[in-house]
Amino acid sequence: MSNSHLTRRAALAAMFAVGMHLATAGRARAESPPVENVAAPTAWSSLSPEEQKALSRYSEKWNSMPADQQQRLVRGTRRWLAMTPEQRNKAQQRYSRWKELSPEQKELARKRWHKYRELPPDQQARVRENYQRFKKLTPEQRQRLRERWQSASPEERQRMLERRRQRQQHRPPPPPR
Repeated sequence: MSNSHLTRRAALAAMFAVGMHLATAGRARAESPPVENVAAPTAWSSLSPEEQKALSRYSEKWNSMPADQQQRLVRGTRRWLAMTPEQRNKAQQRYSRWKELSPEQKELARKRWHKYRELPPDQQARVRENYQRFKKLTPEQRQRLRERWQSASPEERQRMLERRRQRQQHRPPPPPR
């Protein structure tokens, strides 16, 4: 496959890559179990020793916290404790990147995440597939793709997306996750 063909094929991936990359940190929160309408306070003594240790900085003010905040902290702590060391490391890296973003970049990432979540499952799968393909590109290929996309006029970008859609229509859908 030629570099130009690979670059064209990854154009859509480039568009979604930044949004997916930045929005991934919000995925764990979006996939957490739903909070019941009326949150009941969580007694500190009902937490496991591991949960108490992880939440120790909140121990003094735990009883004065709103119940929904307590439950969010407990859910997050349980997710954290269930992670492998590799997953924890990745989560810390994502959080570090998130903290470095400007408020405008954070808002853009949130909007892109919400837009992604509104897509039908088959389109979400294609976005994930394209993002994975983009991640496999070398740094030089990614940079060329970004430059090509940024230097393209709106009309050229539209043509690139149209060609991508046409190729997508002739391919079988990716397997479900």
